[in-house]
Amino acid sequence: MATKFEDLRVAIVTDWLTNRGGGERVVLLLAEIFPAADIYTSVYKPSVFPELKGRKVITSYLQKSPLRNKHQLFAMQRPAVFESFNLDNYDLVISSSSAEAKGVITKPETLHICYLYTPTRYYWSHYHEYINSDQFGVLSRFLRPFMPAIIHKLRMWDRVAADRVDIFVAISHHIKKRIAKYYEADASVLHPPVDFHRFDKATQLSEDFYLVVGRQVAYKRTDLVVETFNRLTLEVKIIGDGPEIKRLQQLARGQNIEFLKSLSDEEVARYIGRCKALIFPQEEDFGIVPLEAMAAGKPVIAFNKGGATETVIDGKTGVFFDEQTPRSLINAIKKLESMKISPNDCKQQAKRFDNSVFKRKFKSFVERAIDKYHKMLSV
Repeated sequence: MATKFEDLRVAIVTDWLTNRGGGERVVLLLAEIFPAADIYTSVYKPSVFPELKGRKVITSYLQKSPLRNKHQLFAMQRPAVFESFNLDNYDLVISSSSAEAKGVITKPETLHICYLYTPTRYYWSHYHEYINSDQFGVLSRFLRPFMPAIIHKLRMWDRVAADRVDIFVAISHHIKKRIAKYYEADASVLHPPVDFHRFDKATQLSEDFYLVVGRQVAYKRTDLVVETFNRLTLEVKIIGDGPEIKRLQQLARGQNIEFLKSLSDEEVARYIGRCKALIFPQEEDFGIVPLEAMAAGKPVIAFNKGGATETVIDGKTGVFFDEQTPRSLINAIKKLESMKISPNDCKQQAKRFDNSVFKRKFKSFVERAIDKYHKMLSV
């Protein structure tokens, strides 16, 4: 094993690279920290990641499938896919994962650090919610009877796969607790990054509307926002598409609720820069969007559970509500409207999570881990 950081032979492994979500943006930063690293993933859409042009990206046989961008369809295949990657020639493997990438097989002399977003939600913490949802559209009612048996097998594999990881790094203390519960492992905590400067530049004078941003799936609880604003005359704009969108549109009764569906990153930043406040009604593993809002100097109204409790400062950069009910959310909106939140306080809080901070902390963590692992191997 190479002992100098710059001499390490590094592989970065991630579940898929088909869209630009928070996890994918972390992979891009890892690629900056390790400019010579090879990147392994199940499926890859190069047009979405121009930053990786010229980088060695190794994909699986799933890349040849015409359905490769529908990664939800390949849950049964991905365990074998990641076990098939030969990582014998690397000193360091970093998996960035919420699904199967952590299941790669490495040699004893190779250090495997997993940056984990969550123990796979549909195997563990959100299992019952998942099997009762309509993730597969019209096919859901036909697949549902088979899902418990399928997920049972995948859950057993996932538990074994977790034991292959040498060091877990959790995205939040919330996820650290899940890792302890489901994988019986300890984890360090390093919060995910936010592109502070992109949202700082998007800051504008606040207009008279609230904002929701995210993929419209059931656990995001946008239905709570719609039900709440059905009772109010205040304006709310909802950005994001997903399987819940039709139900949400049917639920909305007033002209004060506007659905904007899918927008570009630049358009989303502009709306965040103009809003009065962001509403974050779900229990999230971490939640980058509140940090994006704060980077633009905007306060956040957040449900008082999950990752948001580690980023939003109650009374200083936003307010919390304790129950996922219209009454509780309305009280939080009223409380915010009676307060004066400093945009600068919001920005300073978000700046603590900037990309540059993440890169510095992650590199320092790896240097310490490599040194400790090398000493252990030399005993």
